[in-house]
Amino acid sequence: MPEFCFRSGRLTLTGHTVVMGILNVTPDSFSDGGRYFQPQQAADRARQMADEGAGMIDIGAQSTRPGHVPVSAGEEWRRLEPALRAVRAAVSLPLSVDTYYPEVARASMEIGADIINDVSGSEENDMAGVAAQTGAGLILMHAGGGADDDGRGENAAEAVRAYFLRAIKMAERAGLPLSRICLDPGIGFGKGRKGDLLLTARLPELLQGLPEVAVLFGASRKRVTAAFSTAEGGDPVPFDQRLGGTIAIHTAAQLGGAHILRVHDVAPAVQAARLIDALCKLKGEGV
Repeated sequence: MPEFCFRSGRLTLTGHTVVMGILNVTPDSFSDGGRYFQPQQAADRARQMADEGAGMIDIGAQSTRPGHVPVSAGEEWRRLEPALRAVRAAVSLPLSVDTYYPEVARASMEIGADIINDVSGSEENDMAGVAAQTGAGLILMHAGGGADDDGRGENAAEAVRAYFLRAIKMAERAGLPLSRICLDPGIGFGKGRKGDLLLTARLPELLQGLPEVAVLFGASRKRVTAAFSTAEGGDPVPFDQRLGGTIAIHTAAQLGGAHILRVHDVAPAVQAARLIDALCKLKGEGV
C-alpha cells in the first residue's frame, strides 16, 4: 500500500488521489506571479484551496518558468518566510516547500513545513540528508536539462526512469525511508512537448518494477497542455485558459499510476480526480 510520510503525518494513497494546490509567493511566476505575494493573500488562498478539497499545499518563492532569473537563497527565504508562517497559521494541511536550496528547506522545516519539493534534479545537494535529519518528506524531481531545454525528448521516459532508480538509491544512502520519498517525472523540465507527452503515455512503463513509492505529476498550465490543444497554426492557448488540457493530461497520469496531482485550479482538479478514483474502484471490483 503506497503512502507518503512526512514530518507531521502521512498520506495513504491507495484508491485516493491527492490534489496538491500550488501557491506561488513570487512576483514573476508564469501564470499567477504577484497574486499571492503578500502573506495575507497567501493565507487567504491557502484557506480557499483547503475548502476546495486540496490534500496538501506547495509553496514556492522562486519562479522556475522558462527564462526565469534565479534568485539567491537569501532572497528566496525573504519572500518565503512570512508567507509560510501565515499559511501555517491558516491551515492544517501538509505544507510542501518548493526549493532547490538545502538551507531554505532546513529553515522551512523549523517554522512548520512538512515536505521538501526539490525541483533541482540535483543528485549532489544532499537534500535527502536534510530530509532525513529534519523528518521531512522529500519530492525528487527529474529536471533534465532545465526548464528551457526544448529537445525532442524521445528518450524522456528512459532518462526519467534512470533518474528515479538513482534517486531511490540516493535516499537510501541518506537514511531516508522509501515511505518518505515521492518521485516526480518533471513535466516541462528538460523535455520538449513531445517528451512531456511521451512521459505521460509511458508512465506505467517507467514505474514498472520500481519500489512502491509515491508518484507526483505536475503539468498544470504548462506548455504541453496547450501544445496539442489547437489546430495547426492556431493561436497559443493563454495560461489561464489551459484547464481543459491540464485535466486531460492529469487524468491520463492518474490512470497511469500518479498518486499526487500538482495543480493551480484546485476545485475542478478535485472533482475530476474523485471521478477517476471512483471509476478505478468500480473497475477493480469487476463492475
